Amino acid sequence: MAISFNKKEREKKRQKKKRDKQYAREQKKDNPLNPPEFMYVGLDGNLTTQPPDPALRKSVDIEDIDISTPSSVKSDASKFAKSGTVKFFNTEKGYGFIEESTTRESFFVHVDNLESPIKEGDRVSFETGKGPKGPVAVSVKLAA
Repeated sequence: MAISFNKKEREKKRQKKKRDKQYAREQKKDNPLNPPEFMYVGLDGNLTTQPPDPALRKSVDIEDIDISTPSSVKSDASKFAKSGTVKFFNTEKGYGFIEESTTRESFFVHVDNLESPIKEGDRVSFETGKGPKGPVAVSVKLAA
């Protein structure tokens, strides 16, 4: 039985595609601009194609590895603390605004976030938090 013309054509195309793929692989392998597939980390921490010299290898004892969190010293001043002046405070309604000293940004303050009573014009220190309508002042206390 004879092979149909379409079958022969499909087989020729398949063989040509296979040859083209092999040729492209060889060209890619010979290209000097192509980065190497495997890299090593040198003693200085940079990537290199050369394997490191085993004579320069340093040994590390498991006891020398210290895995822990650094101890922290408790302090009264928070690194997130800001200072400012009370611009407005309504004692009847229990809210007001504080203007930060450096950026002149206003922060909403509620009576629930006060550590000591405040009034307009007082110098205060505070931290910022996220409120439903933007940044709010929390942990508000009179500045010393």
